[in-house]
Amino acid sequence: MFDPQGDQVGRVRDVVGMLRPRGPVRVIGLVVEVPGRRRVFVPMTRVTSIDAGQVITTGLVNMRRFEQRGTETLLLAELLDRTVELADGSGPATIEDLGLDAVRARDWQLTRLFVRRGTAPRGLAGRLRRRGDTLTVGLDDLQGGVLSLASADLDQGATNLLAAFEELKATDLADVIHELTPKRRREVAAALDDERLADVLEELPEDDQIEILSGLEGGRAAHVLEEMQPDDAADLLSELPTDQAERLMQLMDPDEAEPVRRLLAYDDYTAGGLMTTDPVVLAPDATVAEALAHVRRTELNVPLATAVFVCRPPLETPTGRYLGTAHLQRLLREPPQTALGQILDNDIDPLAPEETLQAVTRRLAAYNLVSLPVVDEDGHLLGAVTADDVLDHLLPEDWRDADEDEDLEGIGAPGAGPAGGTGA
Repeated sequence: MFDPQGDQVGRVRDVVGMLRPRGPVRVIGLVVEVPGRRRVFVPMTRVTSIDAGQVITTGLVNMRRFEQRGTETLLLAELLDRTVELADGSGPATIEDLGLDAVRARDWQLTRLFVRRGTAPRGLAGRLRRRGDTLTVGLDDLQGGVLSLASADLDQGATNLLAAFEELKATDLADVIHELTPKRRREVAAALDDERLADVLEELPEDDQIEILSGLEGGRAAHVLEEMQPDDAADLLSELPTDQAERLMQLMDPDEAEPVRRLLAYDDYTAGGLMTTDPVVLAPDATVAEALAHVRRTELNVPLATAVFVCRPPLETPTGRYLGTAHLQRLLREPPQTALGQILDNDIDPLAPEETLQAVTRRLAAYNLVSLPVVDEDGHLLGAVTADDVLDHLLPEDWRDADEDEDLEGIGAPGAGPAGGTGA
């Protein structure tokens, strides 16, 4: 590496990139060894040109020692000699060199790989006697594309892959995991903690859910189910063989298993089968300030945070008598000390557990609501149905696999046709 006057700054030792589940591999900088054998980071915004044998940089170089972050990949150290599968089905190949391109001024990306067919031989002598044809391929020529680079050698470093995607939302991490091979999926599942794995399972297609859960040791599978929303856990267990589902529920904490058992008693495409048994429930003498504190909890999903269901004690479902709903917008307009019993919405009838998916959809659409209470014949609150629960059942079973630009056809319950011409 040289400065604009031609004086040598140091020698390039590695390239720092960002592996993302979608899109290009951005090159964000270079690791440069300067005199004193200190390795420093030079951002690509300081690089004016890269040519054979030299890199030209401008501006001052920060001499602070380089420290790799969890979301960064050292492309040379971590990708060279990795084995990847070619998308044309011709077998494995070993990465021997990397090709970078400037897509615009000072914006560089990893675009090409120089590979040798076959796997990397073990030991120095083997590496010196490498055989096999060589070729240059694009990232799209790899089976799994960029994901294959992120997931290569995962059995030796699942934590490294997860660190690269630690800031992803659960649904985006689910997309990453879905693209992996079954072996890689199992390795990632083993590296995730129970709560994170539960969040991801809720976003995966059913086949992936079953595959991952079935690959877990029984005790851990039960713990993951406990971390899931009861309705999502019930949906997953309903897809398992009866004896396997019963065995897992026996391993679960009885208090966590009980609402799941209740949900499994309802048909899938009814309000009872759609509902969650864990909405926000408070007594009528609770204040607006208390209600806002409850809906502010970070672990509460957005649809459930839009309403507080007010009931007589007990406040665990099935509750005492359901009295009405305090909607979030109304809570924000009232003084903090106001009792919830004074601001209830009683104009919308609650759902019965046997009401159909189509009836639930019409009700949500007609009243522009995000959630609705479900009560039994005696007026006890059993749970709540949210718009996201309805959408999961209205969309085709393979909607998670569909391309974002593809039209989603056949919306509605199997054999039921469109949901009465309404949308959630």
